Amino acid sequence: MPLDEARVAEYKARLAERERVIRESWVRTMEAKLVREKLDHCYETEGVNHMESCKELRDRYIDMLRQNRVQGYKHIDV
Repeated sequence: MPLDEARVAEYKARLAERERVIRESWVRTMEAKLVREKLDHCYETEGVNHMESCKELRDRYIDMLRQNRVQGYKHIDV
């Protein structure tokens, strides 16, 4: 019996960790989406000066695209 309880506890802990990592991944993705919306707004409002005025947002968005990818549970378990 104690062996089965240990396995169940280990399995539950692994599932909880998996859900936490996936949730964090989605939060980072949604942050990138918000930055993209701010970038779109900046492009629309700045017009021809958007290359200079929106540079910080553009660089931040590019960095977020590289780093904030949604990774599923298979990436965690393998």
